[in-house]
Amino acid sequence: MKKIINSPNAPAPIGAYNQAVLHGNMLYTSGQIAINPSTGKLETEDISLETKRVMENLKAVLSEVSMTFENVIKTSIFIADMNQFKAINTVYATYFSEENAPARETVEVANLPKFVNVEISMIASL
Repeated sequence: MKKIINSPNAPAPIGAYNQAVLHGNMLYTSGQIAINPSTGKLETEDISLETKRVMENLKAVLSEVSMTFENVIKTSIFIADMNQFKAINTVYATYFSEENAPARETVEVANLPKFVNVEISMIASL
């Protein structure tokens, strides 16, 4: 049976979805973008800060079910411009140890919600 997960410390969904779904011991997060949950404003002025906001939003969702980035087994990164990959990856890498980093794909897309530069989703396991 699935359990809907929503954290008050991450942005509220802006459509017909939830922040995450827990099914058994698996957590599937929706993609997070750089919305500051306190202000509701986008933080897209700088790609490094934008990526940090996305990761912090994901951290809040993971925390809601007592998980950390150590529990993440797969991530999907969608970026608007592959030329920003290095900056995104630099910030992303600070959230994982090299020996415990999850599987991942990174895809350049034409447009993301609210025309942000990066969106990340995760699958984690207890």
